[in-house]
Amino acid sequence: MTRLTEAAEGVYVIAVTPFHADGALDLESTDRMVDFYLEAGATGLTVLGMMGEAQKLTIEESQCVVRRILARVGGRVPVVVGVSAPGFAQMASLTQMVMDDGAAGVMIAPPSAARTDDQIVSYYAQAVSFIGDVPFVLQDFPLVTSVQMSVPVIRRIVNELPSCVCLKHEDWPGLDKITALRADGALNRRISILCGNGGMFLPEEMHRGADGAMTGFAYPEMMIGVVRHAKVGEADRGQDLFDAYLPLARYEQQPGIGLAVRKYTMARRGIIAHGALRRPGGSLSAASIAEVERLIARQEKRLKELN
Repeated sequence: MTRLTEAAEGVYVIAVTPFHADGALDLESTDRMVDFYLEAGATGLTVLGMMGEAQKLTIEESQCVVRRILARVGGRVPVVVGVSAPGFAQMASLTQMVMDDGAAGVMIAPPSAARTDDQIVSYYAQAVSFIGDVPFVLQDFPLVTSVQMSVPVIRRIVNELPSCVCLKHEDWPGLDKITALRADGALNRRISILCGNGGMFLPEEMHRGADGAMTGFAYPEMMIGVVRHAKVGEADRGQDLFDAYLPLARYEQQPGIGLAVRKYTMARRGIIAHGALRRPGGSLSAASIAEVERLIARQEKRLKELN
């Protein structure tokens, strides 16, 4: 089993969880989705993230989804699993389950009740005491968790907990945070920084020293292309590619309906059979669908011009 390390780079696509129209798991679409992500060039996959509707799954369903994805991946790329939970016992149980099944590491978000630096650091130290030396991704997503992780807090976690191998950077604005963490002597070791927010700032994040992305978008090939161009010194080419997809990426980032937009588009592309969200979850209005279709048409036009 390949374990996640500080060398993680590229694009770890946040996988959606496909459902049938009645809310049941759609495992056939799950297989098709994994094939699509791998064919597009994903470096890894992240399962049961916040956009994977993990909070709507039972423990048994979570295990079923993870096992299905791991089996389909077949060890070709690392798979990270979100294990954030209300209690450490549940987190430890899910961690052991997915690592035994072949996951490369886990991702942990801080609890919304954590407010002080000491509370945040203590939470992760306690989490590690439950999950052992399993490599974990530190999820920094204050727009959702309401937890502000300063550079000194991240430094303490990285320096004190060797199993923290990656930062999922999703602060907004947060570009200066990347620069600060990449400064000489900022950390006692270099860790991977993979960025989120649907890739909305990916060109700038790569310029600041990020190693890639760990996020979702209905067209992950955009993020894969931007990262690839950045790594070979073709930042302008990556920016041109990013610009072609930006209007739809921006539309998909809307709070509340963003996941519905992503799933609608993925179903439209034939990646999954249905764009359904499990309840509670919204659906797109006719007006929203028309706007998405218009943005896709304009995007296709821009891509033809680029090529």
